[in-house]
Amino acid sequence: MNIGCTSESTIEIVRAAQPLIELGIAEDIGPGDATSLAVIPDDAILQGRIIAKGAGVIAGLPVAQTVFSRIDPSLHLLCNVQDGMQVSSGNLVAEIGGPGRSMLTAERLALNFLQQLSGIATLTRHFVDAVAGTGARILDTRKTHPGCRVLEKYAVRMGGGHNHRTGLYDMLLVKDNHIEAAGSITAAVRRARAAYPNLPIEVEVKNLEELQEAVECSVDRIMLDNMDLEQMRTAVQTTSGRVALEASGNVNLERVAAIAATGVDFISIGALTHSAPVLDLSMDIFSP
Repeated sequence: MNIGCTSESTIEIVRAAQPLIELGIAEDIGPGDATSLAVIPDDAILQGRIIAKGAGVIAGLPVAQTVFSRIDPSLHLLCNVQDGMQVSSGNLVAEIGGPGRSMLTAERLALNFLQQLSGIATLTRHFVDAVAGTGARILDTRKTHPGCRVLEKYAVRMGGGHNHRTGLYDMLLVKDNHIEAAGSITAAVRRARAAYPNLPIEVEVKNLEELQEAVECSVDRIMLDNMDLEQMRTAVQTTSGRVALEASGNVNLERVAAIAATGVDFISIGALTHSAPVLDLSMDIFSP
């Protein structure tokens, strides 16, 4: 049975996608799809099926639907799955019907969004599954493609992950360069808290001595930057739940379960958005 591609919760996603869709149309379609205009009769009505070519988690169906509607409002996308659902190779993801020229013109742009976002959701799910039962939450980072942050962080959520700060404006993250410029963790935190008293504060530390200083500053979260497993375990024991701990750096699927087992609260992974392989999808076209 076909199900809806959009919901109230995806309105923000569609809004964020619209300027990217316009850019995509400008670079890919320009003044027109020459091949489809030449080959496909103006009155041709076609059907299309989007098929998964591999196993993964779907994300981006509302964006794909928006692409098809933007190219031609008479194109209708019917979804067999929803964002966040897993598919296997050969599964039918969605069906589309309408004018053939428009369908082929929109195909690549729609699939580009859908494949990229599904790839992020799929990689995120792999990490989430790897730490299942530990209590650790998988976080994304700001290592997103310019202009695509809202969409890519949405895809992380569809994979079962959680979002770190949206940008530089909604959370204070005092990192090594800030600390170096301020002279110490204590000085940096004092200045940050005075300037933005209502924003949560996280501090990056690289050793246990810095950890102790950060704890004494009563911050909201501490990032354990590139610590080994023994250091992480010691950090968890030392803080005893007084402050949330986030592991970051050198995180991969082979290592993430061991990191989670140390007892940290969060594990942030830039690769979720900057290095996720796309989920292979294709669209088959046929006459009704």
